[in-house]
Amino acid sequence: MAKPVPRLNAAEIEQVIATAWDDKPPFDRVLRQHGLNPGQVVQLLKRELTPNAFKVWTARTKAKSGR
Repeated sequence: MAKPVPRLNAAEIEQVIATAWDDKPPFDRVLRQHGLNPGQVVQLLKRELTPNAFKVWTARTKAKSGR
């Protein structure tokens, strides 16, 4: 089971989301910058994004990893 997402302020949450959506940096950069593991990033995005936006992000990350 993934560790709970640590408390982040609104600006930090925005930064995690923006970095996760960006096509240029690797996903690992999000993890290093914010001290989150992959499960925590997914939990955070699932909680903060709309269901449709989360679905789109998931599809994008799967497509990027398949390159």
